[in-house]
Amino acid sequence: MTKLVKCYKIINVIFSNYSVLMAAIFINITREKLYKKYHMEGFTMQRFTLPRDLYHGKGALEALKSFEGKKAIICVGGGSMKRFGFLDKAEAYLKEAGMEVKLFEGIEPDPSVETVMKGAAAMAEFEPDWIVAIGGGSPIDAAKAMWIKYEYPDITFEDMCKVFGIPKLRKKAHFCAISSTSGTATEVTAFSIITDYEKGIKYPIADFEITPDVAIVDPELAETMPQKLVAHTGMDAMTHAIEAYVSTANSDFTDPLALHAIEMIQHDLIDSYNGDMAKRDAMHNAQCLAGMAFSNALLGIVHSMAHKTGAAFADYGAHIIHGAANAMYLPKVIAFNAKDETAKERYGVIADFMKLGGETLDEKVELLIKYLRGMNDDLNIPHCIKNYGADSYPTEQGFVPEEVFLERLPEIAANAILDACTGSNPRQPSQEEMEKLLKCCYYDTEVDF
Repeated sequence: MTKLVKCYKIINVIFSNYSVLMAAIFINITREKLYKKYHMEGFTMQRFTLPRDLYHGKGALEALKSFEGKKAIICVGGGSMKRFGFLDKAEAYLKEAGMEVKLFEGIEPDPSVETVMKGAAAMAEFEPDWIVAIGGGSPIDAAKAMWIKYEYPDITFEDMCKVFGIPKLRKKAHFCAISSTSGTATEVTAFSIITDYEKGIKYPIADFEITPDVAIVDPELAETMPQKLVAHTGMDAMTHAIEAYVSTANSDFTDPLALHAIEMIQHDLIDSYNGDMAKRDAMHNAQCLAGMAFSNALLGIVHSMAHKTGAAFADYGAHIIHGAANAMYLPKVIAFNAKDETAKERYGVIADFMKLGGETLDEKVELLIKYLRGMNDDLNIPHCIKNYGADSYPTEQGFVPEEVFLERLPEIAANAILDACTGSNPRQPSQEEMEKLLKCCYYDTEVDF
């Protein structure tokens, strides 16, 4: 795509809604930056970044005993890590390593800008040389953003959201992420999602600088997940793997990780949801592999749409949970992207890898979509926003009223186009196409454009 065409599309979107101009300024996301980084003609160098160390398997939490430093701050969410004893273990292991330890507790689901600023202030006062985040994606994502603010006190949240624009970290502290859920894989990724509740928008922070130094993938933590969380995080992981494989930034280094993750999730997620703890342990590894893939291959518009719809209807009493949003939107986006021949071929490879059958590429894509919708049924996830209840379960009438959805649709679509994940999607949607696609996700109608 030429620079002129890209600029035209962005200008066309921006002038369709004034608020989008503010979003564009706020997050400073441009196609040109991603294009130059990954797809410039003759530009062959790409980067593959993972944590320096990854400790995995039962008992991996004990790796904290080997850390060297003077002070560590532990960032944690609600009560589950404390309730199941993992927070006490982590604190004890760090003290055994000779460190003074401070806790920053109570990080909410879908962490806010305000929480990030409070955490950074606590870090500035305590001056840790290790930041240890334990829990699901929310406390780890929040801690990543706190880390940036701690290292650079004058940086604004707007500056943090500049894609691949964060200055060098690790001048004050190193970062360890310990995942308790099997989906976000933020323990190995260059991404963080922070919510601006005033705008009702989730913003991705994207930079290799925030890839953790150490990841601890201990399945004992994941065994504590409630069933609904297993479903949502599992389909988040499946979306990561599929989007990474068809991303325009895929490579020989990311493809094997994505495909093996898809294979494992297909084999293990439903049984994990139904209480098989051996499969739960396997899913913890699968989601991590998917994270390694997408952190380096990037994602697509499933995530763009999930980011921009997640908190868009919070004034109606609920969020569209990220993993559930991905699960609902993924089949629709596959149908949309499959109009691109390269993407269709890659979806065909996925279908073959999953042994779904089909003679032609069209048949394989159709079978892949059918299989994913069947997984949603097995996991009690709705197929569309219209039937998404405030409790996230399928219902005849969801919590998002039709008239409200249609009223906010143009702004949501425009914001989704400007999302950091859109640039690596195999098919670039126009404003009109994004609105039509979101309507398909609301009504569960066929994507025929």
